[in-house]
Amino acid sequence: MGLIAASSGLAQAAPKPKAPRPTLAFRPDGKFKVVQFNDTQDDEKTDRRTIELMERTLDQEKPDFVVINGDVINGGCDTELEVKEALNHVVLPMERRGIPWAVTFGNHDEDSVSRTGMTEAKMLEFLQSYAHNVNADSVPGLTGTSNTQLLVQSAKSQEPAFGLWLIDTGRYAPDTIDGQNFEGYPDWDWVRMDQVTWYRNQSIATEQKYGKKIPSLMWGHIALHEHRNMWFASLDSRTAADHARALTKHSIVGERNEDECPGPINSGLFSAFLERGDVLGYFVGHDHVNTYVGNYYGVQLGYAPGTGFGAYGLSGAERNRLRGARVFELDENQPKVYTNTRLVFANDFGIDLVANDQPIVPLPLDPAQQ
Repeated sequence: MGLIAASSGLAQAAPKPKAPRPTLAFRPDGKFKVVQFNDTQDDEKTDRRTIELMERTLDQEKPDFVVINGDVINGGCDTELEVKEALNHVVLPMERRGIPWAVTFGNHDEDSVSRTGMTEAKMLEFLQSYAHNVNADSVPGLTGTSNTQLLVQSAKSQEPAFGLWLIDTGRYAPDTIDGQNFEGYPDWDWVRMDQVTWYRNQSIATEQKYGKKIPSLMWGHIALHEHRNMWFASLDSRTAADHARALTKHSIVGERNEDECPGPINSGLFSAFLERGDVLGYFVGHDHVNTYVGNYYGVQLGYAPGTGFGAYGLSGAERNRLRGARVFELDENQPKVYTNTRLVFANDFGIDLVANDQPIVPLPLDPAQQ
């Protein structure tokens, strides 16, 4: 239904967590829809089909909130202006339609910082200048950029009926810890313990303020170790037979065309989900050609496919087959509120899937963003 209050400062650091007020609202019929775009990941000459896919999805689905879940841009920009142009291209579809939106940051967003000076902090400031952005300010001392808790107000009262969490999963692992490097391990980053504590404390504070746990979904760019565990229903064995067993056990649907790429350390975030019992699903991107979702011990773990046509996809002529988005449907008249998730693909709209690049001329920035 739209933005109903300013989002700045929604997240508060320990030791005094403070639950936010609702800043989004269910429609009068009790419905609310979220669209997740992932890995739009391009420079200032964004592939035109990325924008077309976003616009066609928004016009068909008419969501109440949109998250671009990390790797919003790539490292190809050479100036501050080019970074802003790249960001501008993928947020304008929501801005022009008046849809509240936010981003999480991924591992590639800051890749051009040595040339452009555009840190995630500066990108956040730029993105917050848009009328419909709802990213929270970064919390001083808390790992990550713009960890955000949003609450969605009930259509029946001024109380929240659902929550939306955005967490920064970082960029890359440090070079060493205690003199030991990460050779042989994945070198992505992971959610740090202070962020897990932030989520846990905010969750507790929210329950205390409103007298109930608020069912929620969370988005972060990089997968958890539990994503891979779920696919095989195993920690150690990764055979076709293991996956066949997992399909039934964890109700998995969708494709897995590349290995999951979590960081080398298991963050403990999933354990916090189990303890708190309010996060019903955690959804990621990062691995562009995975689209699956399953139920892992009561929490949905899933992927949205890569949205950006300028980023890697499948091999050869199939490169763009899985360009798409994930849709989430909420209904506060239902017991768990969260009722369904599904995928939409560029192919559904008849968008050109030819395995080439179709860059646009950068669009000028609005005066408010210059």
